[in-house]
Amino acid sequence: MNKQTGLLLDAAHTEKIARPIAPSLERRRLRAFAVMMVIDAALLHIAFAAASLIYHGDWASPNNMLAAQTLLPVFFTIALYNGSYGGQALGDWVFAAKRALTALLVSTALVNFLAFYTKSNAEFSRGSVTLGLILSAIAIVSFRRVVEMFIARFWQGRTTNELVIDDGGPSFASTRGESILASDYALDPTSHDPFMFDRLGKLLQNQDKVVVSTPRERREQWAFLLKSAGVHGEIVSQPAHDLGALGVQHYEAQDRTTLIVSNGPLKLRSRISKRLFDTVIAGAALLALSPLLLVVALMIKLEDGGPIFFVQRRMGRGNTFFNMFKFRSMKVDKNDAEGARSTGREDDRITRIGAFIRRTSIDELPQLINVLKGDMSIVGPRPHALGSRANNKFFWEVDAQYWRRHCLKPGLTGLAQVRGHRGATEKESDLTDRLQSDLEYISGWSLRRDIEIVFKTILVLRHENAY
Repeated sequence: MNKQTGLLLDAAHTEKIARPIAPSLERRRLRAFAVMMVIDAALLHIAFAAASLIYHGDWASPNNMLAAQTLLPVFFTIALYNGSYGGQALGDWVFAAKRALTALLVSTALVNFLAFYTKSNAEFSRGSVTLGLILSAIAIVSFRRVVEMFIARFWQGRTTNELVIDDGGPSFASTRGESILASDYALDPTSHDPFMFDRLGKLLQNQDKVVVSTPRERREQWAFLLKSAGVHGEIVSQPAHDLGALGVQHYEAQDRTTLIVSNGPLKLRSRISKRLFDTVIAGAALLALSPLLLVVALMIKLEDGGPIFFVQRRMGRGNTFFNMFKFRSMKVDKNDAEGARSTGREDDRITRIGAFIRRTSIDELPQLINVLKGDMSIVGPRPHALGSRANNKFFWEVDAQYWRRHCLKPGLTGLAQVRGHRGATEKESDLTDRLQSDLEYISGWSLRRDIEIVFKTILVLRHENAY
């Protein structure tokens, strides 16, 4: 029989962390990209207006301004896809200038090709438009240099968070971030203690890149931890450096090479679209369901006078803890805070109203608040209670891949749920079936799939409630 032992029991001690969570720099980067796009648009219009003045003696002639306005959306489309407004473009003005010039040249060629076939290019002055393009290129390149100078002066050159974890491997210094010792935070890659995962998750929160220097025998375990955390992770590798391996990250100044072992499952555009989907759906659902939520809350309160909500600690994105809300369905004195006992169909702990809201899944609706807070998503792997077991084993003891399901935010519903993998986990297969679905969902995420899962969830609930 498996019992909680060692660090798992000492929650108060293991949750202590002397280091504050790093502030997110993603919003800073997004604001910088937005400002760059606005200024690029202004520079393009000013350049074409000035070209009109120089070439025709007429400031901002209609034809020149029409050329600039036709070129601009094509330029933005190409620039967004070729990295002109990417992370590297903020830290390297030469790279940024090359990408922006490439976008300008390609967009010019495409617009000219379209104008040729529509026989509309004769309406524009070739000399004036060419001069406008030259002035635009000079202005955009100069602006990229100004951006780098601004970042160096006011942001100390930092546009990303980088963390180096020293676990006894080759020396590796962080050039733009910070370094910590794994021993200072009791980080053990061989451990499956959830409090250690939570501690590591908080250290990695908002980090854009994490580099781990560790002995060879611990690299596999650290690679697994980084994959589970859903971060861009690298591990220092002396053999890869000695071999001159390709497809890895080289740090020439330090004479070191790292193996890239993990990336977050979703890129920036995907994260933005998923968050917008979550916010819109959760906000609309809370508004539409507010009468039902108020009635249920009143019925829970009237039944025994206890609290309306049951708040339980669950494991979220990056293997960090969060407090999940549910309508209370159990008697006050029999609430299972750690989730050590799975709830059965004829559970003596369930109240009368609790039986109804559990059968109809209404008890899960307060998690819409977690979605709006950003702790959860509408669709994702369902969050489990810390003490959950299958066949009297903790979930991570059944399959170590369990930790990898936390590289995305947990969801109100998920692929496992629409496939029927719900309810108590009495057998190990009850957990492994869900885990396989969760990992499949993570590896093949798309917004379309999220929408499909939401509709399938509605159909499943309607079918269950019909009986």
